[in-house]
Amino acid sequence: MNFIRKTKQNYWKAGFVLAFLCTSSLGYAQEAIKYQLPPQSIVDLVDAPQIPEENFSPDGRYMLVLDVPGFQTIEQISQPVLGVAGLRINPLTNTTVAENPGTYKGIKVRDLKTEAEFSIAGLPQVLGMADIKWSSQPGVFAFLNKSLQDTELWIADLNSKTAKKILSKVNDTYGTTFQWTKDGNTLLVQQVVTSRGEVPVQNPVPTGPVVQENLGGITPSRTYQNLLSNAYDERVMEYYLSSELVLVDLSGNARPLGVKGMFKSVSYSPDGQYLLIQKVVRPYSYLVPIHLFPSEVSVYSSTGSKVKDIYTLPLADKLPSSFDAVLDGPRDFQWRKDKGASLIFVQALDKGNPNVKSDVRDELFELAAPFDLSGAQKIYSGNYRIRSIEWGDGFAIVGENWRKDRSSKLTLLNTTTNQVIRVLSTRKSEDTYTDPGTFIKNEKGFLLTDGKGAVFTKGQGASPEGDRPFVMKWNVNNGRQDTLYKSKRGYYEEPLFFNNTGVVYVSRESAKDAPNVFAINLKNKKEQKITDFADPYPSLANVKKQLLSYKRKDGLTLSAVLYLPENFKKGDTPLPAFIWAYPREFKTKEAAGQVKGSPHKFPRLAFRSPVYWVTQGYAVIDQADMPIVGEGSAEPNDTFVEQIKDNAEALIDYVAEMGVVDRDRIGVGGHSYGAFMTANLLAHTDLFAAGIARSGAYNRTLTPFGFQGEARTYWEAKETYDKMSPFNYAPKIKRPLLLTHGMDDENSGTFPIQSERLYAAIKGHGGIVRLVMLPKEFHGYRSREGVLHTFWEQHQWLEKYVKNKK
Repeated sequence: MNFIRKTKQNYWKAGFVLAFLCTSSLGYAQEAIKYQLPPQSIVDLVDAPQIPEENFSPDGRYMLVLDVPGFQTIEQISQPVLGVAGLRINPLTNTTVAENPGTYKGIKVRDLKTEAEFSIAGLPQVLGMADIKWSSQPGVFAFLNKSLQDTELWIADLNSKTAKKILSKVNDTYGTTFQWTKDGNTLLVQQVVTSRGEVPVQNPVPTGPVVQENLGGITPSRTYQNLLSNAYDERVMEYYLSSELVLVDLSGNARPLGVKGMFKSVSYSPDGQYLLIQKVVRPYSYLVPIHLFPSEVSVYSSTGSKVKDIYTLPLADKLPSSFDAVLDGPRDFQWRKDKGASLIFVQALDKGNPNVKSDVRDELFELAAPFDLSGAQKIYSGNYRIRSIEWGDGFAIVGENWRKDRSSKLTLLNTTTNQVIRVLSTRKSEDTYTDPGTFIKNEKGFLLTDGKGAVFTKGQGASPEGDRPFVMKWNVNNGRQDTLYKSKRGYYEEPLFFNNTGVVYVSRESAKDAPNVFAINLKNKKEQKITDFADPYPSLANVKKQLLSYKRKDGLTLSAVLYLPENFKKGDTPLPAFIWAYPREFKTKEAAGQVKGSPHKFPRLAFRSPVYWVTQGYAVIDQADMPIVGEGSAEPNDTFVEQIKDNAEALIDYVAEMGVVDRDRIGVGGHSYGAFMTANLLAHTDLFAAGIARSGAYNRTLTPFGFQGEARTYWEAKETYDKMSPFNYAPKIKRPLLLTHGMDDENSGTFPIQSERLYAAIKGHGGIVRLVMLPKEFHGYRSREGVLHTFWEQHQWLEKYVKNKK
């Protein structure tokens, strides 16, 4: 079975030993060392308490203050991980394994009505709270508790201020793990199949070859990891991902429905009488992950008896190479929220192929009981791909998008007559300045309205002065938009909760002030501070932060965030610098030149952040704009190398002219696509003293059916793929390059072999290069030991080749 990276070479040491390759001016060597620590100031920042998160009850009565854990230990991330059908699961606890486990280690409750704060009794001694879902019963929510032994379902009742476990052996590997019934007194849960028996055992003696065949059909697919590879893998997948549906009440009384399978999704009809169930079925694929496997769509009664098999979605391994490609035939089945038990689904009029010319791309259908597909009624025709539908009282808002030219559209639909009332918005999706935000919904999942024709949205509020998040009232009948609240200047205020009762709860922060929750009265503008979270990074309190705006040589406006050490003054000797960036594609220069982010955001330090090095005397430039623009018929990547060079030159010229950066002592780095950018900058420019590239992909022939935002295949754009691959230019990489990579990297396209091969290519041509392979780490590094060692490597590299460059 595909236990992640199980066949890695035997020289990797166990436990706390890290193996890596390193070079010197005389050659190269292989070493094995223990995890190392960076300077204490960086260790303190890594170990600083995390900023709590908030979760509001749907009625606005309660606010949960959730304690976020820091990095896991190497022991914790060394639990078994099984790679199966594109997923990563823990076979011991029946749950998915991710870079961020999404768990909370503590909880406090704030009663927003009485202003009292209290704890919940009866919680597990070691809490791993995840997936909080509120009941329709006031003050009650369910959650998963993830331990090292099991995944359990728990109930918390804020009325009694108690919690209790109601079910063990919950199957959280795939699908809809649990959900409330309509009355809010019962939960429908995916539980491990009690009769599944022992884990399948692989026959060590092969019974024959593994054969894949294609009889002329065009079947392009992107580069995925952890796929099935043989019949044994299939059995193991079925063993771990299969669940049985169980109803469990608040007292823990469980009743199986008698429905089993690998559930892609399960959902109740609005009236609670039916279940829409989508199961993964054969034939499986060894080329694509499970979400592209065939799936059987059926309606069951709420008691578990099958009512109707509706449709089987085919294996999606023959989609054209385009982000706008979809399956031919019915897709995206879901319940219509404004009716008791009626389905909707989408079907492509162009057979799912974006290359087929068609004025209408998608059509939306309704399917009422008895759920016979031949009786479906068309209710809307879309010019683009239908991506969403939000339901209101007597109306709906349909969202469409066409990725190829970044077109986006919102349309108001009369749900009684199925007639289009008006087009609410047509815009370019990459134009952040005109983004109306996301719709706010009520506790039942409907659009929140004022009862007079207006809905509400909240958004980032991108603007030339930076992001200023907002809450907006939007009259969908006449198109009038009124901003109810907008982040005040000098702060970044993110709306957390709004239910049209006259108060909006926001998280307020500034460059120096840690985020805290405030209640804002929209009528009299009075404020009430709800939380009092301390600054987790006091050592950064006096660090200088500035949003930079500068021009590329073609006139495109770029931006970046500059951090300067607290003791740096104007006129001081220019500092060594560390630039961190990530390229992004655009179809217009106008969109690429828009200001992104906010200078008033409090620094949230994670393993991707470069801000740690401001404590070591560096000027740190984070979120440096690296736009790649391809207007009209041009594709952005055709001039990728030229544009990242222009971006870098513009930034370096600007900060050097400011007198804050020594242009001869600048390091550049990035993670994933940012690592790819870094290697290209070192291969094609002499702007940098050294580079740090983490978990990147460097040879585009290994991702031949598209990567990142590139939809063309290698054979359709061979020159572009070859030119963009820094692996092809390894002899030109003469500036020192540090490569790090998680040995269990699961990300599409960034196989660890990408770093291994680039290392070998640079080494073979006499370059200065170091490769660090991190045991047990994914695409995003998870363990405290792994992160701190990565920072030790980065610090040694920057000190030797940037700050003290000879």
